[in-house]
Amino acid sequence: MTQAEHLQTFLANRATGHVGLSVVAAAGVTRRRQVHEHGSLRARFPNTHDGALEAVIVNTGGGMTGGDRFTVDMTVGEGASLVAGTAAAEKIYRSTGPAAEMNVTLKVAVGGRLAWLPQETILFDRARLSRRIDIDLAADASLVMVEAVVFGRAAMGEALVDGSFIDRWRLRRDGRLIYADTAKLDGAIAEQLSRRAVADGGIALATVLVAPGGGEELERVRALGDTFAGEVGISSWNGLAVARLIAKDGASLRHDIIALLAALGTSVPRLWLQ
Repeated sequence: MTQAEHLQTFLANRATGHVGLSVVAAAGVTRRRQVHEHGSLRARFPNTHDGALEAVIVNTGGGMTGGDRFTVDMTVGEGASLVAGTAAAEKIYRSTGPAAEMNVTLKVAVGGRLAWLPQETILFDRARLSRRIDIDLAADASLVMVEAVVFGRAAMGEALVDGSFIDRWRLRRDGRLIYADTAKLDGAIAEQLSRRAVADGGIALATVLVAPGGGEELERVRALGDTFAGEVGISSWNGLAVARLIAKDGASLRHDIIALLAALGTSVPRLWLQ
């Protein structure tokens, strides 16, 4: 078998998954309009509270590895409110070939509200992940989102030494690009994270994005002072507030994310606390 034939056989046996979800508001309550599931991904709806619908994405495959391709598409209709997350941390296992791919598209219509709060993504040694997040907000739509990545599991003695992680975010407000962010760690990731100017030895990183966001959000977070377990910084521009978090392990990062979101008036889904 040639190398090209081996690659085609490998790709043919990889997992795929897709969840497409749209929600609408009716009489002050958000309801499902359309749900499409394919492959390893499922959507479940455990709770409705304060008029908002809660959605939980489940990966029945138990993780991802090289060549797996997952997509999540969410549309929040006019005046609707959705809190969405994942049932567990997403685990990215060692790859002997291509990267695992995760693509997330979030759309929020006029007056809509979306809280995208997935649990952390955990990369194991020699894992390869390419993730793309595209967000389209109407002029007065609102968004709170968290994405956390943990490189290895210190509590289990599992260190990530080498791997690849590419993360691309694009946010548009009323069709205009207002936020673009791309992160790339490739090769000797542990050595790169150990550098003082990168993560100073931290292995758990997160970004929290709030739109709209400004001075009020900054003051709330900064008022927490030294209560964070790791390092937290927050800035505001273009009507956005963006926080960056670095911690020594996943548990410390989770503590800081929960505290930061509470300061912003957002509660994490119950599954975060189990």
